[in-house]
Amino acid sequence: MRTDFDFPKKDLFEPVVFRPDFNSFETINVNQAWSLFFTAGKEDKVLGLNPELGRFFTYLLIAIGATGSLLAGAFIHMA
Repeated sequence: MRTDFDFPKKDLFEPVVFRPDFNSFETINVNQAWSLFFTAGKEDKVLGLNPELGRFFTYLLIAIGATGSLLAGAFIHMA
């Protein structure tokens, strides 16, 4: 079992994106991206490993944008 709690003291208070072993130009999944967004780059595993929650936030953001666009178009058309 691998844990992420074996960092040197200088790495404990830095955001996870500045740790030397973080990315190495690998692609991150949607949960890691949303975790980094919600924690301001402090942690990438807050939402866990199941991609369902990350997809939910992505689709919610798309739905809010589409709804806003449709409502803005409807209000402009009415005026």
